[in-house]
Amino acid sequence: MLTVLTLGLCVGIVLGLTGAGGGILAVPVLVFSQGWTVAQAAPIGLLAVTGAAMLGAGEGFYYKLVRYRAAFLMALSGVFITPLGLAVAQRVSARWLAALFGLTMLIVAVRLLKHTAERHEDTAPCHINPDTGRLQWTAKTVSIMAMIGAFTGFLTGLLGVGGGFVLVPALRKLTDISMHGIVATSLLVIALVGSGSIMVSVLQGNPFPMAVALPFIIATTMGMFFGRLLIRHLSQPVVQRLFAVLVIGVAGLMFYRAIS
Repeated sequence: MLTVLTLGLCVGIVLGLTGAGGGILAVPVLVFSQGWTVAQAAPIGLLAVTGAAMLGAGEGFYYKLVRYRAAFLMALSGVFITPLGLAVAQRVSARWLAALFGLTMLIVAVRLLKHTAERHEDTAPCHINPDTGRLQWTAKTVSIMAMIGAFTGFLTGLLGVGGGFVLVPALRKLTDISMHGIVATSLLVIALVGSGSIMVSVLQGNPFPMAVALPFIIATTMGMFFGRLLIRHLSQPVVQRLFAVLVIGVAGLMFYRAIS
């Protein structure tokens, strides 16, 4: 039980600091701590990350950081694609799913290390209106947000992750939203898409062993609270580099599990 609480706390802190990584870490820690497959761990990881993301999104609303129109569009696109990811996950073997998860984590880590300090605000296709402080909604902006949301929803269903590791780099590259705004918006999308995914998972009869799930969810939510406090005092590039190194290590463990 202590192991589950400690791991959940760490997952929540990472999610609160980066707006990403909660799901991509929650599933592996459950796989190794409980001896589960990725398919067994995914619903619990998703439940914990969604609950914690709701808390973080609420704090983002309080400080007026959330781009809620973009978040709802991405979430709506994602929810409709999530069942496709769930269906694919049920037809892929545990070994291949673990390998796919490890590969996804490795790609995320490499991109984080490569683009930590890189930002292309002048060439970003989606811009903030300097007069209103809101996104300029064009046909291009709508299509980009919808595509980001759809891809996020598919990965949410397939791997049981919140999708923040896709949302944060994508919004950072394609918009000139501030980093704090990106994190807050990502948390709202994770909360919305995760909620839809949980409902789909329940309707499909997937089990939620609450003896493990409940303490893990509570610890993850507490970690989110601490992470949101820490983010005000830490440099974002430093946080991203540390997270990337952590993800590489976990990816290696997932590859080991896949081949063993």
